Amino acid sequence: MGMRKQVPCCDKAGLNKGAWSSEEDLKLVAYINKHGHGNWRALPKQAGLLRCGKSCRLRWINYLRPDVKRGNFTKDEEETIIKLQRELGNKWSKIASCLSGRTDNEIKNHWNTHLKRRLLHHFEESNKAHRASRSNGQDGSGESMEHKMDGGDRKEIDSTDLESSTVLSSPMESSMLSSATHNELVDSEINCKDELGMLDEVEEWFTYLEELLEI
Repeated sequence: MGMRKQVPCCDKAGLNKGAWSSEEDLKLVAYINKHGHGNWRALPKQAGLLRCGKSCRLRWINYLRPDVKRGNFTKDEEETIIKLQRELGNKWSKIASCLSGRTDNEIKNHWNTHLKRRLLHHFEESNKAHRASRSNGQDGSGESMEHKMDGGDRKEIDSTDLESSTVLSSPMESSMLSSATHNELVDSEINCKDELGMLDEVEEWFTYLEELLEI
């Protein structure tokens, strides 16, 4: 079964194309203010316009309707776009319905030219910083453990010294050592869980941004 062919909104033969004139804008605004825009297919003829219904609809929605919001996007608007794009994908009409006065076309353009690039750049920088932090943390912990083991000075331990030395002088020292070792293990486990949590978050964002690159 073949794909269903899309039916054109009207016969475009003999209709104007391209930029709208100020006279056409005035005709469209005057008609909609008086009669509304219930049927876009029939509207051009009734308004005396040599345009197709789709062209009239887009002209009204994106430029002429009185509640269209102009100017730069606010921080709150950008955060809303990022949040909704992550949840809904590129469903710009649905996203526009959550931003009063903004059109789907304007939101789509702002996403592709600004927000998407900004997110990718921010992710790359954050990922570099995270890797550098993990690398420094591992080096630092290695040096710290080495420093603790040899007291800051590198010494070679003789087998005779091991035989003659007393490891622990009392049960209390043994208990203190056991407690200290336990605390170190707990701290190590907490740090490990924190790192795994960060890795999960980075992995989630990485997957999301990989999808953006394919859009």
